[in-house]
Amino acid sequence: MTIRILIADDEALLRMAFGTILDAQPDMAPVGEAADGIQAVRLARELRPDVVLMDVRMPGTDGIEATRQVIRISPQSRVLILTTFDLDEYAFAGLNAGASGFLLKNTRPEELLTAIRSVAAGDAVVSPRITRRLLEKFRPHIPDGSSADRDDRLSRLSAREREVLVQVGRGRSNTEIAATLYLAEATVKSHLGRILHKLELRDRIQAVVFAHENRLVHPSSPSAAPRTRS
Repeated sequence: MTIRILIADDEALLRMAFGTILDAQPDMAPVGEAADGIQAVRLARELRPDVVLMDVRMPGTDGIEATRQVIRISPQSRVLILTTFDLDEYAFAGLNAGASGFLLKNTRPEELLTAIRSVAAGDAVVSPRITRRLLEKFRPHIPDGSSADRDDRLSRLSAREREVLVQVGRGRSNTEIAATLYLAEATVKSHLGRILHKLELRDRIQAVVFAHENRLVHPSSPSAAPRTRS
């Protein structure tokens, strides 16, 4: 399947560079370019891309607000935020707006391509540092964890799916989960897909938060971030 990608950045040279990289991939096709947030929203409505590469700082409507609007009008589109600035507030705001990933613009081309494929497949791409900070900020608001407070959707999961969700909540990659639970990596991927569907979650980062919300992962237990590769 070809991943259709919209590029939103106010720098024409960057749009051209991204387009050249993407166009060289057999499974990717840049379908449009936007120089600001308003154009990004309009083109997302018209083109319904699979992935939007979204700059944070753009004139007029910025990338965070544009992300929020894109997710609302084109729910099937995944937004991967690219920024020059490694600031937590950008990452938190972007994830809160519905973005599925957050990368710096100095990311190597091969890492960018892997990230695009990951978010297109329904995964999340967030650096370990960002996810750790996100969970640290989130934990004070987690309820006390009594079983009565747990989300009813948990009952939809099989015992094995719950085990996989616990491992996802600990920030382990699919490869690590497969080794821990003695499963094939393809089986882990299948379980994760069913977990997201049953729990009505958008991607892996939401699964991490869900696991912590429902105390499937104790706050003091070892926890890393969702990896950029699944």
